[in-house]
Amino acid sequence: MVGARSGVRRSSLLALGMAAVSVALASACGRPASADGSAAGPPLTFRVSFPDSVHQGAITGRAFVIVSRDSAPPPRLQAGSFVQTVPMFAVDVDSLAPGAAATIDGSTLGYPVRSLGDLPPGDYFVQALMNVYTRFERSDGHTIWAHMDRWEGQQFNRSPGNLVSDVRRVHLDPSGGWDVPLELRHVLPPVREPPDTKWVKRVKIQSDLLTKFWGHPMYIGATVLLPAGYDEHPDVRYPVVFEQGHFGLGTPFDFSPDSQAVPAGRRSALADLNRETGHQLYREWTSPGFPHMIAVTFQHPTPYFDDSYAVNSANDGPYGDAIMQELIPYLESHFRMLRKPWARVLTGGSTGGWESIALQIYHPDFFGGTWTLYPDPVDFRSYDMVDIYSDTSAFVYQHGEPGGLPFAPLTTWTHPERYIMRLADGQPLVSVREFSRLEAVLGSHGRSGQQLNAWEAVFGPVGEDGYPKPLWDKRTGHIDPSVAEYMKEHGYDLRAYLAAHWKELGPKLKGKIHVDVGDADNFYLNLAVYRLQAFMDSTTDPHVPGVFHYGRPQKSHGWQHTSTAGILREMARQIEANAPEDAPGGWRYR
Repeated sequence: MVGARSGVRRSSLLALGMAAVSVALASACGRPASADGSAAGPPLTFRVSFPDSVHQGAITGRAFVIVSRDSAPPPRLQAGSFVQTVPMFAVDVDSLAPGAAATIDGSTLGYPVRSLGDLPPGDYFVQALMNVYTRFERSDGHTIWAHMDRWEGQQFNRSPGNLVSDVRRVHLDPSGGWDVPLELRHVLPPVREPPDTKWVKRVKIQSDLLTKFWGHPMYIGATVLLPAGYDEHPDVRYPVVFEQGHFGLGTPFDFSPDSQAVPAGRRSALADLNRETGHQLYREWTSPGFPHMIAVTFQHPTPYFDDSYAVNSANDGPYGDAIMQELIPYLESHFRMLRKPWARVLTGGSTGGWESIALQIYHPDFFGGTWTLYPDPVDFRSYDMVDIYSDTSAFVYQHGEPGGLPFAPLTTWTHPERYIMRLADGQPLVSVREFSRLEAVLGSHGRSGQQLNAWEAVFGPVGEDGYPKPLWDKRTGHIDPSVAEYMKEHGYDLRAYLAAHWKELGPKLKGKIHVDVGDADNFYLNLAVYRLQAFMDSTTDPHVPGVFHYGRPQKSHGWQHTSTAGILREMARQIEANAPEDAPGGWRYR
């Protein structure tokens, strides 16, 4: 799972310190609403346009206005995170011509403040942004518009080709109204990919499978970390660690010869404040006696998220097949990898945690084990705090729900909010209701590029309009049981999938499942892991309990039972133990 945009995902929220969590839900100066739902009183209007010198032809996309009390960094770079975001407001545009204006006014939904009328009077810095969409004529017969990733990882406020305005200082007072024009005069530049080094190589290939599905050239790739002595031992083949995580142009495990920390928002799921820095791993990786392996991080952003979850899905297309049938064979033919199940292991945290255990479960004969870290929900009865099968609302705890309070039940008048994020001490931070509103502001039709929409794109069915069918209404929280059932029937609830296929899968997973999570995971991901362990502990014919580690007390998102180097050594020991006697052993050199 993730935190939010502006480069900030769940795996990097701790790096932000989580100290500046100040979400202004509403201002005391909120204005009354008129009968049609728009704000009463003087008009509160921003008009967003662009000249043909910046973009020739009409644009379909989403226009944003971002409001901040500070001008540095520019407001667009302060927007998008559900932990730290300045007010933003957005509307869809359909074939907006150069010189024409998109209007954002008092009726436009915003986050964290609900409307422009909730802004306190004062001086602000404002900036407009246009998230440009691409038309996709998919092979399933649907034509949709969505943001084509430009190898930036679905960062709407940084994506190459998106348009932005200059930052403008204005005085805003809802009691007096305003009409502020903002012209998009700049195009965000292409991403600058880091150069290859002795240790790190980058791969990017066009996927024929995905290109056919999307009706548009689609790319997947990988970042490859080579072991010490790779060039000096040209005849040696190596075991491979497939690390999963959010899109990023950094290195596996944030491996770095430099002693400086990786900037916040650019850390992988395997380098947070609980573990060694990439420089410390560099010292281990290059030291005599450290296991020689190749590490690979997949890169597979989609039009809906920065990551496909490495599986086939109705909305995202055949990303699982693309990785297994195109990307891995390409890597194995271009790098000296041992092409044996016992020599392929998996790891990853958060989103990458779900991917690592899913790949192991879906392909038990191809991979030799997973070291899964704080995974996204592996049992959809704990979809964070929501049971998607028995709950009717994602927003509130309802009277009489299974697993309710052991003491006096809640009255029918009391419906506590559900939360999607907390501090390690239990302090709730962001509710499911508020996070759903954030996604509704960032994009309609499942195009927020955020976590809930990403799960719906991966796990859920295609709606009649060609976009992902929502699991719950982002305005009301009402859960659609047909979507929940689809997710289960199609095998994305991993605990349920294991239960349904245990006779076949159980014997193939012995010794291959290792899971770490903190008991105070910031996104409640430990709840689903408890359910997974309870299932595996109860298995028979065969009994395969798995290995589970829980960080206690108050260990949060990013906790693991040992260092990254320690996990890599565990993997090497298992690879050694599972290798047949006649297996190539050249990678064991000193």
